[in-house]
Amino acid sequence: MTISITPMRDGWPIRHMAILPDQKGMEEKGDDDSFPSLLFLNGRGDYLEKYAETLEDFAALGWQAESFDWRGQGGSGRFVPNQPLLGHATDFALWLDDLAEFSADWRGRTAAPHVMMGHSMGGHLLLRALAERRVQADAAILIAPMLGLVANGVPHRIGRRIAGAMCALGLSQRQIWPDRRNIAALEEVVRERLTHSEDRFASEQLCRFRRPEVAIDAPSWGWLKAAYDSIDALARPGLLEALDIPILILGTRADKLVLPSAIEQAALRLPQAQVHFYGAEAAHEILREADGVRNDALARIEAFLAQTVQSQ
Repeated sequence: MTISITPMRDGWPIRHMAILPDQKGMEEKGDDDSFPSLLFLNGRGDYLEKYAETLEDFAALGWQAESFDWRGQGGSGRFVPNQPLLGHATDFALWLDDLAEFSADWRGRTAAPHVMMGHSMGGHLLLRALAERRVQADAAILIAPMLGLVANGVPHRIGRRIAGAMCALGLSQRQIWPDRRNIAALEEVVRERLTHSEDRFASEQLCRFRRPEVAIDAPSWGWLKAAYDSIDALARPGLLEALDIPILILGTRADKLVLPSAIEQAALRLPQAQVHFYGAEAAHEILREADGVRNDALARIEAFLAQTVQSQ
């Protein structure tokens, strides 16, 4: 595993992780030193260490697995330096530009097939980047993609108006819920929304304790408005319908952060989408769930890749 800093076009430092296939996989492959390439895109508030386990799993299967921290979170700086725990954004277009730049470099230095996988906000950004032809992939995997927000039951149209009004009032950099670090009672609520795995949740909290500089908590009203705007951009007629590559979507009916119904609606618009929904056994972070769910998800992903890109 290597972690490095990659400067973007404007010099902004992006933290990047790469894990090569394990030595056993290399020995079995023989003289052909090329390996399939996987780029994992994490969600809002995530950081490289959180999904290192998943990247290591794919490296063990013979993939060259990579990821990076989105600009403004993890180890890739902050948009509001004096509020380091604030998850802020004003427009998802900047992240789409970063993804396009990073993806072009990744494709240029790695071997085909090229597969991209995104969780939550990362799944949203991946789908939009693919649909808008900003990036190319031989196949894509979306894990609980953020295609609609639960938002405590507030309908999309109303939530969008509220977020817009708060930004118009000059509160775009105000967090939309209390700082988790200061309210211990919120920890259990957060855990229930993310995972049933006490061990994986505890490992995340330990990482936040040891590496507080990579953690963020509440999103800002600016981020929320930008999220609604980007979700609306994906709703444009004909956009998803023209995206004709194999796509596997894994979601959960029990998701308390993103809308399962929005995932279903998007899947119906995608020509080659395969969809599976878990039930109450899975919370939002499917690849950080208890082993039963997580192992099932990994098996479904492995079967999808064998059926699509690895069978070519």
